[in-house]
Amino acid sequence: MSRQEERAEARAGWLFVTPALALIAVFFLLPVCGAFLLSFTDFDIYSIGDPGSTRLVGLGNFVTLWESPLFWTALRNTTYFVVVGSPLSVLASLVAAVLVHSKLVRLRPLFRSAFFAPWVTTLVAVALVWRFVYHPQYGPLNALLQAVGLPAIDWLGNPAWAMPAIIIVSVWKNFGFNMLVFLAGLSNIPEELYEAAELDGAGAWGRFRHVTVPMLGPTFVFVGVVTMIASFQIFSEPYVMTQGGPLKSTLTLMLLMYEEGFRWWRLGFATAIAVVLFLLTLVGTVIQLRLRRETVP
Repeated sequence: MSRQEERAEARAGWLFVTPALALIAVFFLLPVCGAFLLSFTDFDIYSIGDPGSTRLVGLGNFVTLWESPLFWTALRNTTYFVVVGSPLSVLASLVAAVLVHSKLVRLRPLFRSAFFAPWVTTLVAVALVWRFVYHPQYGPLNALLQAVGLPAIDWLGNPAWAMPAIIIVSVWKNFGFNMLVFLAGLSNIPEELYEAAELDGAGAWGRFRHVTVPMLGPTFVFVGVVTMIASFQIFSEPYVMTQGGPLKSTLTLMLLMYEEGFRWWRLGFATAIAVVLFLLTLVGTVIQLRLRRETVP
């Protein structure tokens, strides 16, 4: 192929990807750059009608964040949710995928649909159902606890139990998507590897540990990163079920950003929270990719 033909082919390739790059620039790069710029201003509700009144405050919003007890509370709650909720969601997804993929299970499509159903269910309906489940007097969960001799728990009214309750709801609602990803990964593992491991004397646990887990390395990377990003952005569950309470025990960074931006209209300050959240997510993603690089075949 001549150099002229290579250039023509390169130009054709750029023409094909230009629409996608334009969409990425318009709907991702420009908003991100605008958010970074806005975080250095005092943009508020009055600035919407009079943009000229907006003033540059430099790092003032970030200094205010550093000195805000609410920010540290939201950061602690968000970190708690990410550290506890993300592994639980990945583990639940993996267990469900392995069970559904097993040859011993009949009616696989039915189980796949049943496990995936919570992910496509609207959050309002999910919240109403789980608020009833968690009801301190009439909820079936407390009735089950009392039936086995344990005391009832005020799940959404006790600061010690509110975040675990939110984590349970989030894991239940979101694990179906990750389960499908794991099922796709399991389907791509050659059966010959399991047969060879069985001939070498490996039992069910040995085959899972030495064949399934290593072969799912790339899938673990994808599921782990996606789940961690979603956990950092947790908003809907605490907003609908607890409004950040009790005693701010379920206040997350996303919920704090919403309150500052759309309740108090401190949009510049809220954008600073968004920038911090973006940087935390970016750092977490990079760390996770580096830690799991060795597990990818």
